Amino acid sequence: MAEAVYTQIADDLRGRIAAGELRPGDDVPTEAELAERWSTSRGPIRNALASLRAEGLIQTHRGRPARVVSKKANQAVDMSVPFTRWARDLGVIPGAITQELSIRKAGPEKASALGVAPDDTIVSVVRLRLLDGRPTMLERLYYREDVGRLLLQVDPDEISITEYLASQGHPIVGLQHEIDAVAADDQDAALLSVPAGSPILRLSRISRDAEGRVFEASEDRYLSEVVRFTVAASGISADGQYLRAVGG
Repeated sequence: MAEAVYTQIADDLRGRIAAGELRPGDDVPTEAELAERWSTSRGPIRNALASLRAEGLIQTHRGRPARVVSKKANQAVDMSVPFTRWARDLGVIPGAITQELSIRKAGPEKASALGVAPDDTIVSVVRLRLLDGRPTMLERLYYREDVGRLLLQVDPDEISITEYLASQGHPIVGLQHEIDAVAADDQDAALLSVPAGSPILRLSRISRDAEGRVFEASEDRYLSEVVRFTVAASGISADGQYLRAVGG
């Protein structure tokens, strides 16, 4: 009888996690709450929680409620995969909320990245990206003016910018990625719902067209609890000293 009860409890919690009622980071009801709900002792409760922990669905810590584990989505950085397509391949719904779409002077830093003069005009885009409605990444995109002005003709919340620009004759042919960890600034904190100064993953990208010209410089800031990056390697070099990453 005890086994049937713990199985029912585990199935119920598993279903609530799958349905999104209990989301990653949420506390699972306490042992006392579950015992009252199921009119049982704590033995079956602990067996049910142990089962979910073994499946990787929750984490348990002494003296604290069990918590739903954040399932991380892998993203390869050795290739260019639009966020929208990547999300759909994961089986989740992508979303976007544009915070800024503006035309402005490049300034020294962006001019250097885009290969233009500091006084040249560029197009700047800031979008909050979502997975199943959950804030996941804040992207800051900068374009040469001739390319960026194409975005003024569309609703950036409704498209994949990468795929749209490719359809307009500006596919990404070459790219360079750089990954590091940075402290969340005030905008990151407000939109990603994290404390200011907390560590987040930054993926910086330089995109080139078929002629080798840079047309996009971007900086994407991801919640590290949601996304992890992977890099494919081609194998050990001839002298056996290092692995060479595919792409760059």
